[in-house]
Amino acid sequence: MARLMGRSLVGFSDGEETSERFYGINPANGQRLLPGYSPAKAADVEHAAQLAAQAFSVYGRTSGRERGAFLRAMAANIESLTRELVERAHHETALPLARLQGETARTCSQLRLFAQVAEEGSWRGARIDRADPDRKPAPKPDLRSMLRPLGPVAVFGASNFPLAFSVAGGDTASAFAAGNPVIVKAHPAHPGTSELVGQAIRAGVRECGLPEGVFSLLFDRATQVGVSLVTHPLVKAVGFTGSRPAGRALMDLAAARPEPIPFFGEMSSTNPVFVLPGALRERAETIATGLHASYTLGAGQFCTKPGMVFVSQGADAQSLARKLRELILGSAPFQLLTPGIRSSYLSAVAGRKVNASVQSATEAPTPAAESGLSVGSVLFETDAASFLKSFQLEGEIFGPTTLLVQHSNRSELLEIARKLEGHLTATMHGTEQDLNDFGDLVAILESKVGRLIFNGFPTGVEVSHAMVHGGPYPATSDGRSTSVGTQAIFRFARPVCYQGFPDDALPEELKDANPLGIWRMIDGQMTRDANVPALA
Repeated sequence: MARLMGRSLVGFSDGEETSERFYGINPANGQRLLPGYSPAKAADVEHAAQLAAQAFSVYGRTSGRERGAFLRAMAANIESLTRELVERAHHETALPLARLQGETARTCSQLRLFAQVAEEGSWRGARIDRADPDRKPAPKPDLRSMLRPLGPVAVFGASNFPLAFSVAGGDTASAFAAGNPVIVKAHPAHPGTSELVGQAIRAGVRECGLPEGVFSLLFDRATQVGVSLVTHPLVKAVGFTGSRPAGRALMDLAAARPEPIPFFGEMSSTNPVFVLPGALRERAETIATGLHASYTLGAGQFCTKPGMVFVSQGADAQSLARKLRELILGSAPFQLLTPGIRSSYLSAVAGRKVNASVQSATEAPTPAAESGLSVGSVLFETDAASFLKSFQLEGEIFGPTTLLVQHSNRSELLEIARKLEGHLTATMHGTEQDLNDFGDLVAILESKVGRLIFNGFPTGVEVSHAMVHGGPYPATSDGRSTSVGTQAIFRFARPVCYQGFPDDALPEELKDANPLGIWRMIDGQMTRDANVPALA
């Protein structure tokens, strides 16, 4: 059984132990969990950054096979801790054991998927434009390019996914797969879970004979360590999942550095749902049941929770609304993850209740007093005209609530769509005829979100090659990227071109013989050919 030390993991060393402590708290009963954790000191941050920079000179040039072996070792080590990891995460988050077992499996599968990507190697995007010395009026040089890692990456653990979006989550996996050392700032809500995973990663570094600075894990209950990482000159990129205010503050710090660095932040999304006329007519109550399950899943603490629902006025809309109200009134209390999340939820709900543009609110019975982090779910309702006058209703409320908006005509619906800010997802429930009739809505939404869903629900994000979990600001800081799926690797790499290099001096990916057997673009054509013949 792994022993929790309550200190940061700085390479192969433990961080400084201090008299100051913070503790994980069991949300179900308020119990303080041992051990106490020492916040990382400035010296720990500096040591981690220096080690990472030193490790980059070695790890950044490892083969895809070596990085794949490391990712697989991480997955195996985490799996060996599954029982105690799930138990500790359950105590720190009160999330159901089955959910945490699934999240552990997802985390390990994600690591192995990125291992496959690193090993196969075509993600490097190798391109070769062959020389033409006889070209007129000037000879054409030999040009070859590929993606190279950026350098040390700082990753912020998320509150709502203690495994899949935290220490060994997608940001860490994709950064490692690309060849970058990683320094993780653990989330203070689940420090024990974070340390267990950190120990598994550190063991993988040792097992694979990698430099110790490939991985460090820093603890802090406030913002000092995070700010220090984002502003440290040796850190070359940041991955973040959290609130819009925190993400925006860190994003601005990254941009204000003497050497600005890429900041990949997932920050805020309300994920609109559009129930089109045909679907509303055919299955209003079924859609209502699915919506309720989706926006209360995980107590509404998912970044893909559907927080706005748009339907056309009429008897069918009233049927959907009645079913949603019925489900709300029959809902049991929901457990939130932290006192901060609960406070923000209650404040946002109270603010929306007094918003003059909100016409009604249906609220579940008041939670029992024995749990300080319980809340009731809420359904807010309004019409499109009121929504358009008060666009702050588009803002995210992190918790089990949604907003039902009834519109009177097609033009009103399209006006709403055009005025939406960036979101992770947009969902449409409809028939094939609805899709034909609302092609202009689809075209609008393509510019507003990273993922369009038809006849489904946005909660549940498949880890795959095609998945896009991103979107225009403020859903993310850079809508050209994704934080889930194998395309996430491209965030932590940049193209480098080699002109006129002899074959022996080129990286394996760019050598004439293609020793790795990867897909490459040669003179504009994709091929796996083993040789680069001379131009005719």
